[in-house]
Amino acid sequence: MDNSIPDKADPNFRNELAKQPGGESISACFMCRMCTATCPITKVNNKFNPSRIIRLALFGLKKEIFTSDFIWLCSNCYACQERCPQGVNIPELMSTLKNLAVKEGYAPPGTKAQMNFIKGEGRIYPIDEFDNKKRNKSGLPSLPTSCEVVKGLFSGEKDSERDP
Repeated sequence: MDNSIPDKADPNFRNELAKQPGGESISACFMCRMCTATCPITKVNNKFNPSRIIRLALFGLKKEIFTSDFIWLCSNCYACQERCPQGVNIPELMSTLKNLAVKEGYAPPGTKAQMNFIKGEGRIYPIDEFDNKKRNKSGLPSLPTSCEVVKGLFSGEKDSERDP
């Protein structure tokens, strides 16, 4: 099979994104690259390019988006949205892309580890009696040391979805 772009493209991806928060105005983007010019992440990693991610999304290349590290680099600082002449909500779009990537099984190892820890323990950082003593000393109420309620949120998942 040929690896040409049309074979990789999902023609419905643009419409799928348009129904999600942050994706409503993705088609309004005319690639002025103001988002990339104002993004502080591009100062640290010159390969990060929000306008490229939008272009890939518009072309329906979701697997290329989901398998790259770039959506995970967005810091959601909103600098791009504040300067976008078309009002594209890029931080919301990046969050939507991250959520879709996780749904389809694509997430960086660190994110998967945190997700699995929350699924197993109910939170990322365990709370014990020592923490509650410090909280009480500061006038804060104690927190439960177990988060069974949160674990229950994930009980409908298959075991294969829990493994990183």
